[in-house]
Amino acid sequence: MRTEREPAQDGPVQDGLVGGAARPRGPGVRIVVALTVALVLALLLRTFVVQTFSIPSDSMDPTLRPGERVLVWRSLGDPAADLRRGDVVVFDGSGTFAPSPPEPTGLAALGAAIGQGLGFRPGEADFVKRVVGLPGDRISCCDAQGRLLVNGEPVDEPYLFAPGSPASATAFDIEVPAGRIWLMGDNREQSTDSRSHLGSPGGGTVAVDDVIGRVVLVTWPLSQSGPVQRDAPLAGIRRAP
Repeated sequence: MRTEREPAQDGPVQDGLVGGAARPRGPGVRIVVALTVALVLALLLRTFVVQTFSIPSDSMDPTLRPGERVLVWRSLGDPAADLRRGDVVVFDGSGTFAPSPPEPTGLAALGAAIGQGLGFRPGEADFVKRVVGLPGDRISCCDAQGRLLVNGEPVDEPYLFAPGSPASATAFDIEVPAGRIWLMGDNREQSTDSRSHLGSPGGGTVAVDDVIGRVVLVTWPLSQSGPVQRDAPLAGIRRAP
């Protein structure tokens, strides 16, 4: 028979407690937990905030050159609210700049749905171009000096591969539909961009929702690393009425 002075025996193990005392975790468990948290945070950061891409061609030369790696900022809010003229963006050109991929079925459809929920877009065809026209803008080329006209205002484009040359060898005049943007490469003679799809649905424009993110930094090679600036001449033009 137990008296009041006899020590109580250890109770059962429940929720990591032995007799009411916390069981200390070993260093191995703490390391695993820390690594797991870091991996989850890195995945969330890559999926919803930043992503890296490799530049495949010279269509954006001299701003971006083939083989360079860039950091892309993915907007967490309304993509249209964050876009400015002059932004260099990566976008999914499936259905506009490239053929639409076939619709997945069965398990592939389930995997695609899960991937989209995590921010991945299976079958995407990624392109990088500069935003020249926002929804409602009227973009035409060219004036007597060979410059683009945005909402009737001529634009000097210092980022072009060949400064002083005409902004485009293809004449065009388009009003950008709501929810869409007009995109062009900086190396105009080597860029397949909105001008090349004037006869397609949307007149060569791309849906704002297809924008993956804005290029903010060249990360590799180190000798070329640095921020990618938002272009002031285009950004400063008045919005369409």
